[in-house]
Amino acid sequence: MKVIVSVGGSVLAPDLEADRVEAYASALEGLETDGHTLGTVVGGGPTARDYIGTARELGANEIELDQLGISVTRLNARLLIAALGERAAPTPPTNLESAREAMRRGDLPVMGGTAPAHTTDAVGASLAEYVNADLLVLATSVDGVYDADPSSVEGAAKFDSLSVSELVDVVADIEMNAGSNAPVDLLAAKVVQRAGLRAVVVDGTDPENVVTAIEGGHDGTEILPETDA
Repeated sequence: MKVIVSVGGSVLAPDLEADRVEAYASALEGLETDGHTLGTVVGGGPTARDYIGTARELGANEIELDQLGISVTRLNARLLIAALGERAAPTPPTNLESAREAMRRGDLPVMGGTAPAHTTDAVGASLAEYVNADLLVLATSVDGVYDADPSSVEGAAKFDSLSVSELVDVVADIEMNAGSNAPVDLLAAKVVQRAGLRAVVVDGTDPENVVTAIEGGHDGTEILPETDA
C-alpha cells in the first residue's frame, strides 16, 4: 500500500529527545519492510511555535512567520532523516516533484513545509494526491477529530468516522495563522475532499498507532471519501 504519513512536530519532537524520533524511524522502517511504500511530512511543533511567538512580538508579518515555521519543519525533518539513515532521501524535499522522485527511487522522502500559508498537513494531503496514495495518515497530538476543542470544551465528542464534507464543516472555523495547532486544518481537508482520499487521524504520540492505522485498525477518526461515506 502507498501511504503518506503527516507527523505533527509536537508528537515527533516535543522536547527534541532522540528516543521519540528513533521510535518513529523504527516504525516507518518496519512498515517498509512489510511492503508499504511511504512518504512522510513533518511539522514544526512547539519549537516552531516558540520561534513564531518571539518573531511576532518583534513585528514579523504572517508570511515571515510562515517562512520561519517552514525552516523549523525542515530541521525536524532532518532529525527523522538522521534516524532513518540510508533508508531516507538525504535531504528534505522542498517540492512534491522531488518527493515523488525519491519514492520512485525507493527512498523514503521526509518533507517539511513548502510554502507560506500551507500547513504541513496540507503538504501531506497534496503529496498523497500527487502520488495517488491509498491512505493519508495524520499523526497528531490528539486521538481524532472532535466536534469541539477537547482541551477547552468539557464533553467534546470524538467522531469515529466522518465523510470528508462533514470534516470540512467541522474545521471550517479554525483560525489560520502561523503556528496554529489543530488536528486537521481546512486547507488539508479541502485537498482530501478534492482528491477523494481515504485518511485517518490518530494519536501520534505513540508511533505504533500509525502502524496500526496502516495495517488495519485504529482508535482514531476515519475520513471517508463521499463515495464510501
